[in-house]
Amino acid sequence: MKQVKIQIPSLVENIRVVESFIDNSKDTFQIEDDIYGNIMVAVTEAVNNAIRHGNKFDKDKNVYLSLYVEPQQLKFEIEDEGTGFNYDNLDDPTAPENLENPGGRGIFLIRHLADEVEFSKEGRRVLLTFQLAPAPADEPSTADQIAA
Repeated sequence: MKQVKIQIPSLVENIRVVESFIDNSKDTFQIEDDIYGNIMVAVTEAVNNAIRHGNKFDKDKNVYLSLYVEPQQLKFEIEDEGTGFNYDNLDDPTAPENLENPGGRGIFLIRHLADEVEFSKEGRRVLLTFQLAPAPADEPSTADQIAA
């Protein structure tokens, strides 16, 4: 399994660093266009949440982003240094009383874009899993290409 990690201070402008990280990963690991968009939106939203809600814009606190590349899936782990939150008790942004709220859709969006979403460390860490399309029988898989 290949692994890539970065650490960024909790500044909103560092979302550009995350976008570059995802772009570089797309090229390095030949991520298909059909899941690239989902990854870009879900991961940048998770990092944005870590900066804003987890670390509360404290530039002395960091957000850690790791990518784990496995034969049939990619896993992105985002962790902040905040106090955490109750991820099991979130308002439903599709409920009529919440439709006009300006926020509250990030985790809902992440859960719909990633194939799996797992929170841990009292909500300070989230693991996003994206399944890769199986390679056609006559083409090597991403994992085969990485191993070569």
